[in-house]
Amino acid sequence: MTTDDRVAREVVVHGLVQGVLFRDSCRRQALDAGVEGWVRNEYDGSVHALFEGPPGAVEQMVSWMHDGPRNAIVESVEVTDAEVQGASGFQVS
Repeated sequence: MTTDDRVAREVVVHGLVQGVLFRDSCRRQALDAGVEGWVRNEYDGSVHALFEGPPGAVEQMVSWMHDGPRNAIVESVEVTDAEVQGASGFQVS
């Protein structure tokens, strides 16, 4: 797959999204979807992620972020286009 076949999105999720296994659930969902990138907690209580891969798979992850795992309470989601950088794997930090 070339970078022309890939898209990237940055997503920031606000609400009760830390301490509810959001990052680990996100990693599992991303791996199942074939999406690469990363996810991390931010100091303001949000969760920030970068998804890179086939357009349909990336959009699937963006959609998942609007709900998150079972115990999350998602209040808002910010999605922005990002530059494809050839990410490999999916990291949690």
